[in-house]
Amino acid sequence: MFRMTRYIKSLMNPAPVRAIPKPSGPVVIWNLIRRCNLTCKHCYSISADIDFKGELSTDEVYTVMDDLKAYGVPVLILSGGEPLMRPDIFDISRRAKDMGFYVGLSSNGTLITEDNIQQIADAGYDYVGISIDGLEETHDEFRQKKGAFEASMKAVKLCKDAGIKVGLRFTLTQDNAVQLPDMLKLLDEHGIDKFYLSHLNYSGRGGRNRKRDAWHDMTRDAMNLLFNHCHEELKRGVEREYVTGNNDADGPFLLQWAAEHYPDQVPALEQRLLNWGGNSSGQNVSNIDNLGVVHPDTFWWDYNLGNVREKPFSRIWSEANDELMQGFRQKPRPVKGRCAQCQYLAICNGNTRVRAYNVSGDFWEEDPGCYLTNEEIGVLEMPRRVAAPVVEIPVNNL
Repeated sequence: MFRMTRYIKSLMNPAPVRAIPKPSGPVVIWNLIRRCNLTCKHCYSISADIDFKGELSTDEVYTVMDDLKAYGVPVLILSGGEPLMRPDIFDISRRAKDMGFYVGLSSNGTLITEDNIQQIADAGYDYVGISIDGLEETHDEFRQKKGAFEASMKAVKLCKDAGIKVGLRFTLTQDNAVQLPDMLKLLDEHGIDKFYLSHLNYSGRGGRNRKRDAWHDMTRDAMNLLFNHCHEELKRGVEREYVTGNNDADGPFLLQWAAEHYPDQVPALEQRLLNWGGNSSGQNVSNIDNLGVVHPDTFWWDYNLGNVREKPFSRIWSEANDELMQGFRQKPRPVKGRCAQCQYLAICNGNTRVRAYNVSGDFWEEDPGCYLTNEEIGVLEMPRRVAAPVVEIPVNNL
């Protein structure tokens, strides 16, 4: 995750660059349930409004949580499907908070109502993220349900009124990029605490719909808009949290923005970005799905590292030594093409490998989602590779 506000604030208020402590364990994004009341076009878990057999029981979830805590996992992001469709979600959430985890809830928001907002507040979530894909007509089309936008924005208000930190999660595509300015207006209108822009990742239904990914120029325009908007808010004393995900080229692109606006702070920003280190799939980010299967992150659902029913997460994660996981944990990663020759490799860490794989069939090929030009990354002689057909990721039976 790229914490844009933090870095722009550091440009405006210079301070000594400090090393980032090594995390005690990976962040775990946990898809507790696959069932969902929506069928969103970019869903990586390909959820539906049906029961999926074999999901972890409450007691099994608690056993895994005990292992995660002992292993040093600091953060649990409870997701789905729609996590609020799981009957024991509040029991799980309260237990996680009592154990000392930072706990986030990732929801589509349509099931947050007056009937359960007090339970949500009592669960003590550190953050509730609600997915919004544009203005009403666009959002309802993405979510394939009329009234979804209205219900989700009502959920935002309910969370705000209950004193819960709430944010919007927005996946950028060609279909909604033009509405990003309107999305930013919503933040002010509703006093929203956080905005997360997710670049489209080619996985699940997001893989099927990758032809609707934002073109590189659209992505650049969107990022420049975010940089400038965050900067203007900070100058007015508004410190909203802006973050992005699934495209680690955002870090080097901010360096270019800083060279124009704060040239004397570029060396310090570059060191901060080096300390951040870019993509952390398979290292500091992990995923457990609804059946207990562990994955390198949420977009590698067809790549299995093991099942927590058969082996504790701590052993699965620490003993994973297949080609993909070895590459994830290698410095520098064994990337190819433009990525291998990029002057910013140490900052972005090779960007998103699942996107590269789904286009090329090779874990380590260049990421087609990188929107920086050859000139900007210091690779002048290498042409861009033409996107190949979607390739299914083979299951890794460890």
